[in-house]
Order: sequence, then C-alpha cells, then structure tokens
Amino acid sequence: MKSEFPPTEITLRARDFAQRFSSTRHGARLARHMTMRRLADWGWPPVGELSTAAALVVAELASNAVLHGRLPGRYFELRLAVFPDASVLRIEVSDARGERRPEAPTHIPGPEAERGRGLLLVDCLALRWGVLDRLPVGKTVWAELEAAA
Repeated sequence: MKSEFPPTEITLRARDFAQRFSSTRHGARLARHMTMRRLADWGWPPVGELSTAAALVVAELASNAVLHGRLPGRYFELRLAVFPDASVLRIEVSDARGERRPEAPTHIPGPEAERGRGLLLVDCLALRWGVLDRLPVGKTVWAELEAAA
C-alpha cells in the first residue's frame, strides 16, 4: 500500500511554494487554481500530465481539509515543492484537525456510492502518500507525484 512509505526528505527542495487558504469550498478551489498557476510558472504546461494530476490531488486533499479538517477561524495550508533533480513534486495540505486522519482506501466504492473515491484517486496518481503530525496542532497529508518527463 502506497501510504506506508516514509516521507521523502523535505530539506532538499529546489522550488517551494506555500500559502494559506480559508477553510471553505472557495479556498479549496483557489488552492487548485494556484497549483496550476505555480506549476506553469515553474515550466509545466497547464494541460500536461503533471499539472492535471497535481490539480486532482490538490482538489481532493484541499476538499478533505475543508470537509474533515476544518476548525472555525482556522485556515488550511498548501505547500508545493519540486526537488532539485525535478523528478518529484511534493504536495502537502495541512489542517488543524490532527485527530481526524485519513486512512488508505481498502476497497473500491460501488457505482451507487456518493463518497470514498477521493483518496483512491490520490493513491492511484501518487508515487506515495501519507499523513504526518503537524506541530503544534493538526496534520499534514502529503503526496508525491512523478514530475520528470
């Protein structure tokens, strides 16, 4: 299962971006748009494989932060990092609810299910993903995508 891998060393980032967003649907949408814009600024085309996958992963993780990690008056944070060899894009979404941790998908939801596909999508798109404690409060859900062509 992909979520069992340890996180990649964070200190070796070549390009890094972080921003806080309101814990609302609008904030989640802005996080997705900002991801596309930042990747374009870094040289990845908006309709390319990496940008499309990153937009889907950010949309899911930001949506989960808004739906399940929201505390009144608190923001969620998006961080994007490309490592020096440009082979990996790391996406991190942090929220204030450390006690509500996502779990790796254990099955594929049936066709009538209205929920349960988001982390399955992340699991399919990411090289690896997982959850870390965030100090002093909260959690960070991270995913790493293959960035090299």
